[in-house]
Amino acid sequence: MGVVACNQKTSESQKLDTNAIETDQNSNKEPAISFNNKIWDFGTITDGEVVEHTFRFTNTGTKDLVISSASASCGCTIPEWPKEPIAPGEKGEIKVEFNSNGKKDMVTKDITILANTNPVKTILQIKVFVEKKK
Repeated sequence: MGVVACNQKTSESQKLDTNAIETDQNSNKEPAISFNNKIWDFGTITDGEVVEHTFRFTNTGTKDLVISSASASCGCTIPEWPKEPIAPGEKGEIKVEFNSNGKKDMVTKDITILANTNPVKTILQIKVFVEKKK
């Protein structure tokens, strides 16, 4: 009987710990960035073409979303992002322009988004196949 009572107390204390954790998580609500898609494939283009795509997102968190920067893995890819806070439930856009000049074959570029989210970093990606001019 002593063992049964001990096990029951352990179960009760585990329930209390779980409740405490859930309460802490509810009090630490944050902004959250949710994209319709994180990868965009431009298909095939010709060397020298400039193409662009707009990544659309929603702040699915409970506090204002602030994007501090958006940077690409090279100068051929230029992202533009909203500088003002995005309220919970609101939508935003990140426009990415890619200049294929001097590129060839399959090209993949990452765009790193830094924001007040958890995790802080979100990676978007563009893909394109660049053909030589005919």
